[in-house]
Amino acid sequence: DADMIGLSGLITPSLDEMTHVAREMERQGFSIPLLIGGATTSRAHTAIKIAPHYKHPVVHVLDASRAVPVTTSLLSADGKAAFVAQHDEDYAALRRMHAGPKHTLVSLEEARTARVSLPFTPATVAKPKKTGVTVLDDVSVATLRPYIDWPPFFHTWEHKGVDPRIFENAAYGDQAKKLFDEANELLDALEKSKLLTSKAVYGIFPANAVGDDVELYTDETRAKVLTTFRFLRQQTAREPGKPHTALSDFVAPKGMANDYLGAFAVTSALGLDAEVKRLKAAHDDYAAILLEAVADRLAEALAEYVHECARKDWGFGEGEGLSKADLLEEKYRGIRPAAGYPACPDHTEKGPLWELLGVEERIGMKLTESFAMWPTSSVSGLYFAHPEAEYFGTGK
Repeated sequence: DADMIGLSGLITPSLDEMTHVAREMERQGFSIPLLIGGATTSRAHTAIKIAPHYKHPVVHVLDASRAVPVTTSLLSADGKAAFVAQHDEDYAALRRMHAGPKHTLVSLEEARTARVSLPFTPATVAKPKKTGVTVLDDVSVATLRPYIDWPPFFHTWEHKGVDPRIFENAAYGDQAKKLFDEANELLDALEKSKLLTSKAVYGIFPANAVGDDVELYTDETRAKVLTTFRFLRQQTAREPGKPHTALSDFVAPKGMANDYLGAFAVTSALGLDAEVKRLKAAHDDYAAILLEAVADRLAEALAEYVHECARKDWGFGEGEGLSKADLLEEKYRGIRPAAGYPACPDHTEKGPLWELLGVEERIGMKLTESFAMWPTSSVSGLYFAHPEAEYFGTGK
């Protein structure tokens, strides 16, 4: 006897499951509204991929704060008809737009001929002081605090701004300051209690590009391939002279120079699940949300700290002298793209990374069958060291 059903999706496979649920609701003769939300969803995806399978309202809800007005409209005897009519018109417009002209694509062969051309010289290819795997078994909260980036923490409560200016905001400055103070009190407590354990594993390996792929080798002889990362190349038609980029372009092609690639996986949430369950059982949802938000910030701080360690191991990171602001603005040499993000959207590339670093065996981080990381407050990715390496999107 539910009035409506809500689905929330955190990872990409959830999207297919949502379509399946919509089809089943239609097949079984449901008539109640279906709400769609979660990190991987969007209004366009809901209109194009899910709504056509169910003839009753299918509504994308951007975040929890929007759920109240949407549900109020759908349950209103007077307002429902007008809301649904406008909603259907808006979604039909999105489907028409989607059916319109698409970006022009070039063939993969043509895209490969227009790869990024970079110099691979002693000035741009740094030889690491050490290669192989490094494990950081228990990084303290005190070590990580200077690396915390606070704006995403405020976004958890839909407060946009940068500390300390956010505290002067007329609408929510006082609340942001209260959240900030409580988060720091929690960090003080975590420092003493060691309730959460932060662990990291990273490595730097001899590597070379082979086409769109990057091969990693067991040693400097480069005779035996340790693993291979496979990257996607931009294929959207570009203006003349504009390259079609793949991450492999930032690594020296085999036979040109002896290059290197780094990889990492970090988590600051070992012990988090048990404590969150305890807090929720005690009906202290706010403390649970605060702890999860702080754990996320610690994981990102750990990723920043470990990247700094890796740059020092690589040699070019010594004497950087970068401030916290410089780090957050990514003024260091190189990039650290993560699987699932625009430059390398394929989550399955986490598989070879896990094997390469022995992530689960060494620090207890796991991958689900759909390549989501557990614990959730975790980060993983690759290190590219070329001075001209930059982030980009592969596109559709």
